[in-house]
Amino acid sequence: MPTTEVILTEKIESLASEGDVVKVKAGYARNYLIPRGKALEVTPATLKRLAALKAKRAEREAKELNEAEELSRRINKLKITVELETGEQGKAFGSITAADLAEKIKAELGGKVEIDRHRIQLEKPIKDTGAHEVPIKLHHDVIAKLNVNVKAKGADAPKETKEEEGKTEEKPAGGYKAKVKAKHSK
Repeated sequence: MPTTEVILTEKIESLASEGDVVKVKAGYARNYLIPRGKALEVTPATLKRLAALKAKRAEREAKELNEAEELSRRINKLKITVELETGEQGKAFGSITAADLAEKIKAELGGKVEIDRHRIQLEKPIKDTGAHEVPIKLHHDVIAKLNVNVKAKGADAPKETKEEEGKTEEKPAGGYKAKVKAKHSK
């Protein structure tokens, strides 16, 4: 397959950031990147534009870093309390996952900030009560520490008693036909 070099004009997750010169398949460049304005062919004129693209990239990265640091400060101040369903002996029925924590953070921060659950670095779901410190990778240079307090929910709950445990349902004698007749005679 023939390849060609292009200069990216915007960040593409699977390739690189804007201002980078990358080798891609000629068809991908010709049919997707260049027509959509995501890349430019490498020519002497476009190489001159490279400096402007790199400046744009540096500005974007600085903005992302500042936003991540600000969010990190807000998350470090948070103390989230989560209830975990437990039985009489304190054994957990469920667990607290990264998705649960992401929803709780969103609710605590007023719904303005949404954190991707993949950024929450839980080795395994939380299944025990107590205090936990959960790292959240907001940027490749910024990691926030979320303080999570897990409380037992089921241990304090009153036990339900069944009043009708000893009762049995009366069945009409005579099998299926008797049931049908009894039903239609009502």
